[in-house]
Amino acid sequence: MQESVNEQRPGKIFADVKEVEITRAIAKEFYDVLQDRAECDVIIIGAGPAGLTAARELSLMGYKILVIEQNNYLGGGYWLGGYMMNPVTVRAPAQKIWDELGIPYKKVGDGLYLTPGPHAVSKLIAAACDAGVKLNLTKFDDLVLKHGRVAGIVVNWMPVSALPRNITCVDPIALEAKMIIDASGHDSVAVKRLVDRNMVEWKGMNPMWVENGEEHVVEKTGEVFPGLVIAGMSVTETHGLARMGPTFGSMLYSGKKAAEITDEKIKEYDRKIPKKSD
Repeated sequence: MQESVNEQRPGKIFADVKEVEITRAIAKEFYDVLQDRAECDVIIIGAGPAGLTAARELSLMGYKILVIEQNNYLGGGYWLGGYMMNPVTVRAPAQKIWDELGIPYKKVGDGLYLTPGPHAVSKLIAAACDAGVKLNLTKFDDLVLKHGRVAGIVVNWMPVSALPRNITCVDPIALEAKMIIDASGHDSVAVKRLVDRNMVEWKGMNPMWVENGEEHVVEKTGEVFPGLVIAGMSVTETHGLARMGPTFGSMLYSGKKAAEITDEKIKEYDRKIPKKSD
């Protein structure tokens, strides 16, 4: 017969909570967030440095934000840096964003700054959550397209995609938003759905050239189709830009620019929507 460890000791450490209470609490919070963010201002695909930066910026502006991520971790390549060595770098002036987030770093060269990747990611995740961003670990499947404009996304459980179609066919669900940001990295998942339908051109990434790649990824961050903004490595892949390797300043700056452009586009969108009469 199983005997409680706590019953063997005079004083308990933890409160008495039934297993089912834990289950109910988790399920309720998950579905409360899903209900609340099923329709929001902005949905961001990808919780890497560009996506999380954009999410934080927009949430601080007062928008309701949902970030979806297909992996069971957040941060993308920002965790690991290059060659499985987890220090990450930025070039000036991107260290100022680290200053905003309270990330400690050191100067390792003229205009070059370094910090442990896990520290940088943890601070960015916390800052996004503190700003009010909500996250859902789910997989992008398709876009919602209405009247020639992206109006949302279609999502499904990540494990479903790993199962053969002859074993299961699980219908996805739709989430709607005024704007979508594709920050899904090299996969460029939302852009590629439009490419498949001959609605957007996609070029694929060019060989490495740090200076050229970082400058142009920020310059080219923007709306590629009504309702869809691209950020981070999705920009590189879509426009055929040079890759920049394990330096992340342009990812952070691209996220900030994506937020600014999305803010402008939402204001344009709201001006076009007829106001309800009192």
